[in-house]
Amino acid sequence: MTIVITGANRGIGAALLEGYEKAGRGAIGTARSPKGDLAVLDVTDPASQEALAKSLGGHPVELLICNAGVYLEKGQRFATGYAPELWAQTFATNVTGVFLTIQALMPNLKLAEGAKIAIISSQMASDTKATGGSYIYRASKAAALNLGRNLATDLKKQGIAVGIYHPGWVKTDMGGAGADIGTTEAAAGLIARFDALSLETTGCFETWDGRAHPF
Repeated sequence: MTIVITGANRGIGAALLEGYEKAGRGAIGTARSPKGDLAVLDVTDPASQEALAKSLGGHPVELLICNAGVYLEKGQRFATGYAPELWAQTFATNVTGVFLTIQALMPNLKLAEGAKIAIISSQMASDTKATGGSYIYRASKAAALNLGRNLATDLKKQGIAVGIYHPGWVKTDMGGAGADIGTTEAAAGLIARFDALSLETTGCFETWDGRAHPF
């Protein structure tokens, strides 16, 4: 089984890669500036996407985990912050990057029987969690959720399931030291969710610990 994980150089992505490797399940981790055995992938660059797809050749990909993401607006003030370039950079990674990755690796996904796509979004994408602030990140993760839901509709007829997930509030560079859970716990829960994903549950929006999340 071949699994591709974007943004696997740190945080949740690195923990997912480690979890699959410890379980003896083949996984390819990617990063924009990789170290070690990671493959090169800048999700915002179509040429980088094309190069990754070419390196995989005609190899089936059973699971694509779109995990790469950025949160660039910490400390921004409403009156003077949230510059247009922050919006552009965030959406390029968190939304367009997800689509480009799926688009580039679609031939590989089609080669696998029962292929799956997992999109890491956030509870901050939900209309029911509108607690204010983080406008760019919230908007980008809401767009990723919407993208995943619509891809689920279109790809179901091709036998490919799509799930969207809230990974929890995780102790990473993005989540901070005061977060609820560690990366290992989050990754273990997410892996269980990905294993359970099927055409019957395609389009789901779930938490790392298996609860349906309100849209």
